[in-house]
Amino acid sequence: MPPTFRILVILAGIMGADGVILAALSAHRGHDTQLEAASSMLLFHATAVLAAVALTERGIVHAKGGLVAAFGFVVAASLFAGDLSLRHYAGHGLFPLAAPIGGTLLIASWLVLALAAAWPRRE
Repeated sequence: MPPTFRILVILAGIMGADGVILAALSAHRGHDTQLEAASSMLLFHATAVLAAVALTERGIVHAKGGLVAAFGFVVAASLFAGDLSLRHYAGHGLFPLAAPIGGTLLIASWLVLALAAAWPRRE
């Protein structure tokens, strides 16, 4: 497995663990909607990172597009979840529009993954 893939799998594992932690905190604190949303984004996109890596490794998606999408999922979900979590615990976000930027980047990453699947592979 190339080092880039290994790094992405490690990051997906961290995202998944953080998503479960936030879900537990939300459940014990009365279902806080910010923590629930942050948890969901991390859990869903940790799986998306793993899928993008697997699809890229198997040559099903264009390699550069698959890696861009995977790293996009990591950065975007971290921005989104980090902003919501910081708002919950510190009363302020990461920076203005961090969550919407993260959400927009998530959408863009999904579209990049779709294009990577449509892009012809070089054999």
